[in-house]
Amino acid sequence: MADVLPYKPKQGEIPTEPGVYRFRDAQGRVLYVGKAKNLRQRLSNYFAPLRTLHERTRRMVTTAASVEWTVVPTDVDSLQLEYMWIKEFDPPFNVRYKDDKSYPFMAITLGDEAPRVMVTRNRKIPGARYFGPYPKVWAVHETIDLMIKAFPIRTCSDASYKRAMATGRPCFPGQIGKCGGPCSMTVTIEEHRAIVDDFVAFMAGGDERFTKELTRRMRAASTAMDYEAAAKYRDQLASIDAVLGKSALVLPADEDADLFGIAEDELAATVQHFTIRGGRVRGVRATTIEKEIDISGAELVDQVLQRAYGEGVDIPRRVLVPSLPDDAAELELWLQERRGRRVEIAVAQRGQRAELMRTATLNAQQALIRHKTRRTSDYVARTQALTDLQEALDLETAPLRIECFDISHLGGTNVVASMVVFEDGLPRKDQYRSFNIAETTDDTDSMYQVLMRRLAYLDRPEPEDQGDAAVVTDPLATDAEVVTTRKRPRFSYPPQLLLVDGGKPQVEAAARALRDSGHTEIGLCGIAKRLEEVWLPGDDFPVILPRTSEALYLLQRLRDEAHRFAITHQRKRRRRDISTVLEEVPGLGAARIKTLLKHFGSVAALKGATPDAIQEVPGIGPTLAQSIHTRLRSG
Repeated sequence: MADVLPYKPKQGEIPTEPGVYRFRDAQGRVLYVGKAKNLRQRLSNYFAPLRTLHERTRRMVTTAASVEWTVVPTDVDSLQLEYMWIKEFDPPFNVRYKDDKSYPFMAITLGDEAPRVMVTRNRKIPGARYFGPYPKVWAVHETIDLMIKAFPIRTCSDASYKRAMATGRPCFPGQIGKCGGPCSMTVTIEEHRAIVDDFVAFMAGGDERFTKELTRRMRAASTAMDYEAAAKYRDQLASIDAVLGKSALVLPADEDADLFGIAEDELAATVQHFTIRGGRVRGVRATTIEKEIDISGAELVDQVLQRAYGEGVDIPRRVLVPSLPDDAAELELWLQERRGRRVEIAVAQRGQRAELMRTATLNAQQALIRHKTRRTSDYVARTQALTDLQEALDLETAPLRIECFDISHLGGTNVVASMVVFEDGLPRKDQYRSFNIAETTDDTDSMYQVLMRRLAYLDRPEPEDQGDAAVVTDPLATDAEVVTTRKRPRFSYPPQLLLVDGGKPQVEAAARALRDSGHTEIGLCGIAKRLEEVWLPGDDFPVILPRTSEALYLLQRLRDEAHRFAITHQRKRRRRDISTVLEEVPGLGAARIKTLLKHFGSVAALKGATPDAIQEVPGIGPTLAQSIHTRLRSG
């Protein structure tokens, strides 16, 4: 592969002004669109030596056949042009968005003569004002049912409205008290429009004003002994309280904001968009983003905000994000032009905003986990993943059994390893194993030791079942423990694929173990976390699986599961070690040891505690606390 791209512009040819650039392939298709405050500085990053580029960025620039750019007067203009071209060309290497579902919205058709409130998934109704999205359709209907009790506006269809206005007979929903439009023959068009305005103002966050006004009217009617009117205002207040009860006050009552929680890995990201009006969460929307080339967290925020506000949606006074994009000032101006008033983009750093950001980020992290595991839980996806792996790794058969190994340590000490097993693309947790490694030089040596221990088992005959309780020594168990079991897992047949967590050095160590054990028939690969590269033994360059590949998702899940299992074993081992040390303290039994560990929460916190802090634990006196402190310090 040549280290210089043939279409690289000549030195000094690229301008230094702000602008937007496009990479095209040989057929003229736009592959990637980006913006820059300085075109020359930005594009020079793509034409650096290929070996220094991120793998997926290298794939984009080598797929492209040309690059072109357009100079614009300001940075805001470049942002607008980038958004327009991404919408027009849908470039495959730009981030791709996928909503978790088609969310229902509450819409008020303000463009109609008598606006109607309705549930819809259509975001393109002319003149409509939208609220939400809502997680379920029933949640929108429930909110509307409560709202029309306080603000009775039209709910009937356009056909029913026209028929009622033409005949002078109320529409059917109006006859049963479910429609408050002019078609119900109870209000005029002008009076109905005023109620609609109140409905919209309340949903947009005007809670306190309406509550105070209705309370004032109710008291005035009661003082005037107009109890029928007072009862009506009371019922309206109850309906408003019921609506407010559906959403807790998470920010100050006068705060209107959108908050974006983001979780990401090398290939994908998930976004939780909280719509906050009047200090309450009015809607939540989840989006999954597929990343093709390397993109930083700040750049991702930039793309998310363009996507969220590019289609004329309601823009609040404040937008809260996990990190500020480089062009935050230009984004604020862009949003201000669309809103007509000032917009602030800020990072939620403390207080209620930071707490809400943590909640949104946690939801995004869980959504990312669901997104990654959903593919491997589907039979068709699992079959496709195994077929793709067979082709990508040039295996003779589909790897129906895959074993993944990971090494974990604490600064070179307390070295442990894990082995997780997937069969037919699903985890077999009953066959997971963990290993303690007493002496090792580095990760590659640890990997070699563990694989030699596992591969040695392939040459051992399976012991015969000795009744209900066969006593066997399992070389895969930690420290070669004697295990009494009713029915042992079978490890005498080899996996079709060994996966190691790591890059080229770890793969070569694993290949050496396969050669030394005489099991070169087993497939082998490694997955490097930083770039999600797949390494094969003896290759100088990694295999780059497509970001949407089912095979890559399966390998990621195996790697993540092996890492989780290794960390879990390491923590348990550390707890066992500290328990053994504490058992040597006179007067300290198993119950008190358990109480100590639970009180401090971690071994490190306990070791760093003073005698006075240890003495605060129930059942620990001054003398015992000093003994515990002295023993931990000495050992």
